[in-house]
Amino acid sequence: MTTSETIGTTWRPMSSPSPPCLQQGAARLTLADYADGVLGWNRAILARAITLIESNRPDHQEMAQELLNRLLPYTGRAIRIGLTGVPGVGKSALIEALGCRLTAEGHRLAILSIDPSSVRSGGSLLGDKTRMVRLSADPNAFIRPTPSGLVLGGIARKTRETMLVCEAAGCDVVIIETVGVGQSEVSVANMTDYLLVLMLAGAGDELQGIKRGLLELADMIAITKADGENVSRAKLAASKYSFAMHLLHDGEQPPVVTCSSLDGSGIDEIWRIIVARTRDRERSGALKAQRCAQAVKWMWSLVDEGIRETMWQTDSIRHVAEESERKVRNGVLSPVLGAQAIVRALSCSGMSDRGCAVDAGD
Repeated sequence: MTTSETIGTTWRPMSSPSPPCLQQGAARLTLADYADGVLGWNRAILARAITLIESNRPDHQEMAQELLNRLLPYTGRAIRIGLTGVPGVGKSALIEALGCRLTAEGHRLAILSIDPSSVRSGGSLLGDKTRMVRLSADPNAFIRPTPSGLVLGGIARKTRETMLVCEAAGCDVVIIETVGVGQSEVSVANMTDYLLVLMLAGAGDELQGIKRGLLELADMIAITKADGENVSRAKLAASKYSFAMHLLHDGEQPPVVTCSSLDGSGIDEIWRIIVARTRDRERSGALKAQRCAQAVKWMWSLVDEGIRETMWQTDSIRHVAEESERKVRNGVLSPVLGAQAIVRALSCSGMSDRGCAVDAGD
């Protein structure tokens, strides 16, 4: 089933074995238990599978990768929507208004809500799930609040893997809600098909929230809280943002709309635009090309992450890194020379520990 076949139709569950029951006391599950539970839309096991993926324990990571490989054939059939906006813009309210409409139409929805992390504990601060009361009780919705982990860009470390697991569970719409807004938040565009940016009207200079890098990636801008006495201000803000988008985009200009989660106005239009754009891009091959490019970026980000982990786990490299950092901090070594020293240490360590390069096909 293609994305366009999924859009606008009632989701039909995949044929799969009956999901295992989640026993009292969080009994240890096998790989087959996890896979069958995810494919069978057992939301308790789906949540445990995501916890497994997020774990830093080596044995959990090994099992998580095996699980992802087993689920991979069932992924890729959802519309992936990134949603960001300034604090207080009403992201959770809009998601609930849109989500309730989608589940009522037969869609299965996953919401990955990235909460700000506590500097002290690393845990979530806001608890977005508590602000989506109706969706939390909806049997066709799955909400996963995740602390951002103090990651620049507002995307939790394992969000990509979590998205794939939700797709394997039969979710045909996945919404990733990010923390805050700004140029550092554009990483959400590297894992989604459609980036929806929410803005407020009547909060001082409407254009103050414009970040060129973000708006160049935005597929749509929605001015929220366009109800009551704020309707005229929302329309004025929309016209200003439309002009800004016209200056930033040479070709097709992303739409700017107004909406209200309170009275529901504009919500259906947002979904209609997303569906139409996704179908057009799927027919032209642009959607497949975008996802392939995202997969390559994901691979290189994992390479960068693996190199940093190797650096701090290998005594000889860590010593060079710490010494280079100390000298750069004290102004006796330039950052370029410090970086070169660390790279040389990584190279020497790789040659001495492994002896030869490993072919990519191995």
